[in-house]
Amino acid sequence: MTDSARPTDRPSERRAAARTSVVWDAVHPHVAPGADVLDIGGGTGGFAVRVARLGARVTVVDPSPDALAALARRARELAVDVSAQQGDLSTLLEVTGPDSADLVLCHGVLEVVDDPAAALATLRRVLRPGGVLSLLVAQRHAAVVARAMAGHFAQALTLLDAGPGERDGRAGHRFTADEVTALAQAAGFSVETVHGVRVFADLVPGSLLDLEPGATSALVDLERAVSSRPEYLPLAAQLHLLAR
Repeated sequence: MTDSARPTDRPSERRAAARTSVVWDAVHPHVAPGADVLDIGGGTGGFAVRVARLGARVTVVDPSPDALAALARRARELAVDVSAQQGDLSTLLEVTGPDSADLVLCHGVLEVVDDPAAALATLRRVLRPGGVLSLLVAQRHAAVVARAMAGHFAQALTLLDAGPGERDGRAGHRFTADEVTALAQAAGFSVETVHGVRVFADLVPGSLLDLEPGATSALVDLERAVSSRPEYLPLAAQLHLLAR
């Protein structure tokens, strides 16, 4: 059982386990001891500290000083070394330099940048030859369903007709699997895998995970089982790509 799927007594961690297990399963094999890992927008270090515990040299770049302070506390508590730099994708090359990372984690960032294509081009320059990009983005199809289920039918219709690159109001960009794959390929990446993330996790009542013994582990197993099945990709709240 991986770190992300271990049982926990805290409800928030049970929910997080169901939401992150698929991504961690995909990223974990690409973390080598001594590798240079860049976590752009890594915030408080939920992924960064786990990667550091595997022996990688991890740098988190995030615009929030509060998030970086929380990252430092978390790293101290777990006795791991994680470097923290304040910045964002627009200043990334100034902070890290080109060809500086073996693995780049870009999770939940592409949605909020002004130009996703330019952002991916920057990430391509940061990666060393043969390096791996872990890209996690919000998916448009699931957002349409979520709006409709919440009774926001006009918003769902607007989002349904949105074209590639259009923003979903303050929520930022949403992507289909074909769109984000095309963006990555245009930036010079070769996409190796696309997984659906949070196919069911956001739909399951939190009370069920809190009260039903074994529910979290069973949900994690189900998320893993459907993550690579193309027929379930449109239901996933997020899409996870691994690319070189």
